[in-house]
Amino acid sequence: MNDPTTLASSLTVRSLLSESAGLRLVLLAGEAGLGRRIAVNRVQKPGLALAGFVRQVQPERVQILGATELSYLASLPPQEARHGIETFMAIEPACIVITKGLDVPPELFDSANRLGVPLLRTPLRSSAAIEAVQSFIERELAPSASIHGVLMDILGIGVLLLGKSGVGKSEAALELVMRGHRLVADDLVEVRRTSHNILVGWAAELIKHHMEVRGVGIINIKDMFGVAAVRDEKKIELVIELVRWEEWESADRIGLDDQTHLILDVSVPLLRIPVSPGRNVSSLVEVAARNRLLQMRGHHSAREFQERLDQALADAQQRRFRDEPE
Repeated sequence: MNDPTTLASSLTVRSLLSESAGLRLVLLAGEAGLGRRIAVNRVQKPGLALAGFVRQVQPERVQILGATELSYLASLPPQEARHGIETFMAIEPACIVITKGLDVPPELFDSANRLGVPLLRTPLRSSAAIEAVQSFIERELAPSASIHGVLMDILGIGVLLLGKSGVGKSEAALELVMRGHRLVADDLVEVRRTSHNILVGWAAELIKHHMEVRGVGIINIKDMFGVAAVRDEKKIELVIELVRWEEWESADRIGLDDQTHLILDVSVPLLRIPVSPGRNVSSLVEVAARNRLLQMRGHHSAREFQERLDQALADAQQRRFRDEPE
């Protein structure tokens, strides 16, 4: 099985500024510091740091200034305000974001330019800005990997198909799309691990909604089958490895052996399905997804069958002992 290629996460203030569609950030000062690194995946409101108590302020972190902080600075004499700002900026914050489109004190503007600390402004309220900035940072800094495979949404279950080239992953995915299921990514699946150890997969922008089918070529699933046949991203909840029958060693015919596949240090349930001419792989994948859905709801067919079998054997043995003459 192919190992995922792990990607190193890197985020700068310039990247945050470019996310203007959701945050609507505008650079006010400190352009020289746009290359500063954002290393902490949580934002911070400085609070008492502007009064000189900077023990809780972490470097390389996005700092949010709202109406409370700016009102406090405005209440100080200019010299005292400047001292508080200089002390705060000496901690080397990644950048400062002003919320609600508020006016910036001259002392803050001057210090940002002189020390190269990017000063940004957004029309969002502080609570909305904190949520948006933190969501963006967590997404960008999350551990990520690129995996060769196909990701499908089958009955709401994110199924990652793996296997050697030519084993039939894309063909099985195409038939699943024709059955009404949804394609997320074909050939190359980008995966990130969220802060809650959830794996989310999506397709790179260049190949999004496209699929390569041998003998046909590149097709656009969205154009061919409609918007309901695709989705942008999906949580990965089941991994299915397609294995050529001649390479198959042994099969768990009952389904009691729980196997897992490790992606970014997260264990995902794994099934191995042997592939041979005449086998309807897409049907098997769909059944596997349905079975996984039942398991997530607390119904494990194989275990329930084994329990009934064990109980039947125990009852038969009890009857045999009871019927034996003393």
